[in-house]
Amino acid sequence: MTITRISSGAPWEALVGYCRAVVAPPFVFISGTVGRNPDTGELPADVEGQCANALTIIGRALAAAGTDFAQVVRVTYYLADRADFEPCWPQLRAAFGAHPPASTVIFADLLDPAMKIEIEVTATLPAS
Repeated sequence: MTITRISSGAPWEALVGYCRAVVAPPFVFISGTVGRNPDTGELPADVEGQCANALTIIGRALAAAGTDFAQVVRVTYYLADRADFEPCWPQLRAAFGAHPPASTVIFADLLDPAMKIEIEVTATLPAS
């Protein structure tokens, strides 16, 4: 089995020693992803903006791996504040559509107090 590692180019990957995604067929593992704007690095103050950015980064990683949100089988959400989860539900429903994954929600301190959500997913590669 060939394992492929995908970088998003974020500086933290090299500093910490991880990559955005690992493709280990038939699975794709996406690292915990916070809501920094993937193009500017800015962190929105609101959870909805952070959620949108995290989903964009995850979507790009899934695409680079050759898969998409319809193939996500597992998602874990990490939130600093319980009240911040419900405002994200519309975006999460839109991302996963008719293919909702198994999920877990964990409330915990995140690396930076300004971070409101972190999302981690596991997907499969489409059948060839």
